[in-house]
Amino acid sequence: MNETIIEGPLYEARKKVYPQAVHGRFRRIKWAILGVVLAVYYLLPFVRWNRGPGLPGQAVLIDFPHRRFYFFFIELWPQEVYYFTGLLIIAAMTLFLMNAVAGRVWCGYMCPQTIWTDLFYAVERFVEGDRRERILSDKRGWTLTHIRQAVTKHFIWLMIAWWTGGAWVLYFADAPTLVKDLATFQAPFVAYLWIAILTATTYTFAGHAREQVCIYMCPWPRIQAALTDEWALNVTYRLDRGEPRVSVKKAEQLRQHGEPAGDCIDCHQCINVCPTGVDIRDGIQLGCIQCGLCIDACDTVMSEIGRPTGLIAYDTDINGQRRKEGKPPVYHLIRARTILYAAIIALVGSIMLYALATRSSMSVNVLHDRNPLFVQLSDGGVRNDYTVRILNKGPERTFALDVSGLKGADLHVPGTGRGADGRLVVDVGQDQTREIRLSVQVKSALVPQSPVGIEIEATDTATGQKAVVADHFVPPNQ
Repeated sequence: MNETIIEGPLYEARKKVYPQAVHGRFRRIKWAILGVVLAVYYLLPFVRWNRGPGLPGQAVLIDFPHRRFYFFFIELWPQEVYYFTGLLIIAAMTLFLMNAVAGRVWCGYMCPQTIWTDLFYAVERFVEGDRRERILSDKRGWTLTHIRQAVTKHFIWLMIAWWTGGAWVLYFADAPTLVKDLATFQAPFVAYLWIAILTATTYTFAGHAREQVCIYMCPWPRIQAALTDEWALNVTYRLDRGEPRVSVKKAEQLRQHGEPAGDCIDCHQCINVCPTGVDIRDGIQLGCIQCGLCIDACDTVMSEIGRPTGLIAYDTDINGQRRKEGKPPVYHLIRARTILYAAIIALVGSIMLYALATRSSMSVNVLHDRNPLFVQLSDGGVRNDYTVRILNKGPERTFALDVSGLKGADLHVPGTGRGADGRLVVDVGQDQTREIRLSVQVKSALVPQSPVGIEIEATDTATGQKAVVADHFVPPNQ
């Protein structure tokens, strides 16, 4: 039996990518998005929001000690985790919708890996020069100039990574206070730990891993390939215009003789500017993040040689085939899947907004005692006991307790008083839950013959806001 032995490496070694600076429409869009996203990320913890006395004044805060999430006027409790579920659904559907419209547009413009890698590339070009200078510097080896540039570049990278990690922890405590504590080494150890972790990951992913994250580590390119269709706009090299590839001079000669000549002059500018080193002329590939920088580079070259722009452009597979057949391009951005994704986003968003607009700042839960279900009193009356939990999501308030549905019901709560109207009142502190033992009893003449449905009400004595929960009153002969 013959065996075939395959020699050689099991994987292809990484080829360092030296992206070249490029100017154009899509590059300007990327700079604008980068600026806005980073400004929001770094500055948002310092934005103030007045919620009243005793409440945090930070606009966006994840308050683990008090189990709260604050987002401007919205305050979420752990019991309201379904809002985060809704946000995850909306995020997923938005990603699917973006993919159905324009492929990996998220990867090319808004992914954190792309944002910080773009920033690190900008620092690298500022310190070491553009593509040609960096390539020559690496070929020359470790000269004094190269060492100085490398030290400067990595120092700036580390400072960016450090502030990235520092900004993240500011979302979990009052930002100005935490900055002061960090500077005076009085902050908790966990803050320093997470700053160190996020500094290391940002520096590694954006400074060293770069395109490796997009090609090998991120699962989205593989998921996206299963979700896309022939109508999605993707960065496309238009073969019908570009082939055959010849030089400018050769192309003019061929056209003068009536022979075919493509617009592509094989200048490799589309490859040189690509942050992942992809040759878009080979078609859509796993490494292409659809950032559009190759479009800017190609349009610049086409303008210089007097040819129409758009040799590389956002286009669909359908249009590529239609051009071969001499048909005009067609675009269907609104189709079944985009309508479905948009409808799901609108539905989930509407449900969340309705729930947010109609939610109460208080709630009440009740648990009927099971052992015993009832207590027979010496005078013939009957008592049922309940564990009632009142949740107060606002400032300190006083709640009056009532029971409806049971004639002649008398309420008792150990350790509580009664208001001027004779109703039981319970004080619940700000952002607290209070559990009480509620006894409901009726005289012998009013004991029902079978279990009766009752409602236990907690009413804010100041505002009249009510929270109601249903249960049963159980008599002896049930």
